[in-house]
Amino acid sequence: MENATKTVISVEKRSGFIDRRVSVAPMMDWTDRHCRYFLRSFSPSMLLYTEMITSAAILHGDRARLLRFSTAEHPVALQLGGSSPADLAIAARAGAEAGYDEINLNCGCPSDRVSAGAFGACLMRRPKLVADCVAAMRAVVRVPVTVKMRIGVVVGRGIDADSDVRSAMQRFDERDYELLHDFTATLIDAGADALIVHARKAVLGGLSPKDNREVPPLRFEVVRRLRADFPERPIILNGGVRDAAMARDALAWCDGVMLGREAYHRPYVLAELHAGLLQDPAYHAPSPIEVIERMVAYASLEIARGERLSAITRHMLGLLAHAPRARDFRRLLSEGARLPGANVGLLQQAMDLLSGECGVRAPVIALHTR
Repeated sequence: MENATKTVISVEKRSGFIDRRVSVAPMMDWTDRHCRYFLRSFSPSMLLYTEMITSAAILHGDRARLLRFSTAEHPVALQLGGSSPADLAIAARAGAEAGYDEINLNCGCPSDRVSAGAFGACLMRRPKLVADCVAAMRAVVRVPVTVKMRIGVVVGRGIDADSDVRSAMQRFDERDYELLHDFTATLIDAGADALIVHARKAVLGGLSPKDNREVPPLRFEVVRRLRADFPERPIILNGGVRDAAMARDALAWCDGVMLGREAYHRPYVLAELHAGLLQDPAYHAPSPIEVIERMVAYASLEIARGERLSAITRHMLGLLAHAPRARDFRRLLSEGARLPGANVGLLQQAMDLLSGECGVRAPVIALHTR
């Protein structure tokens, strides 16, 4: 009985405090700590993910720099890339000790540079190895260990000329579902606390990463079937969710939705989702000027530490997506931040540019920290 009690307590500590209904996807070269701090402006509680960091980089590189983040980013998950259970365990422990709220294993990225390193979507062809990785990470951390994956993989080069690869990408039959079902069961048996499923197949070779996000057909029905077959674990839908209406429809049958480039290019969609789905009575959507004021304070500290303004402002270009003065705003930040000696005065200029569109400046919004 004592062992059973300890198990229940451990599970509660692993998964009981993270709201997975809405999250922002890990995006290589995009969701760095500056991006995450900016996106936190639009929702105090949505789960954010780091860009993928390899276990080798954490073991052999500048660990403190790679794992650094602001407490304002909580809740935030660390996504790891790798295929060595021992190395991933060390990296996961480092992430947990750094304060991340979740450790996630990348089994979904189809990039050639990822698959060449024996991690990403190619790992879906090696379920036993992935299970060993999950079990090794779960054994050394008390935060949730999750996996991001695809609904399947297709291997081939030159998809335009290879009808077999093209056909395999387009179809999804019972054999495909059996492989997905077995992979999922293996991960759950290994202790995965949640699964994030991109509702497309990954094509390993023959498609660029961009095409891999757009060309293989979206199959929400496959993820929905998987959710019905594995009700004991949260299953999060990734891919193709673009607004609150689509998210609300998906949340009728899945445990959460994950947005990627839509959130990056149109960050106010996160405010729309927070207001429409999370039912937070204290929430108000921040104005663009409120967001910039918050980033002024952040950029001031970062520049004092030696960071370049352009590393921060490059993530802010979508703030006024489809709004008046959006082009002027993007040009001001993208060109001005690259000038020698660029500082937070540029962001003050941005506020002056917007003052006629956004009205009186409001106070900086309150942020959730753990």
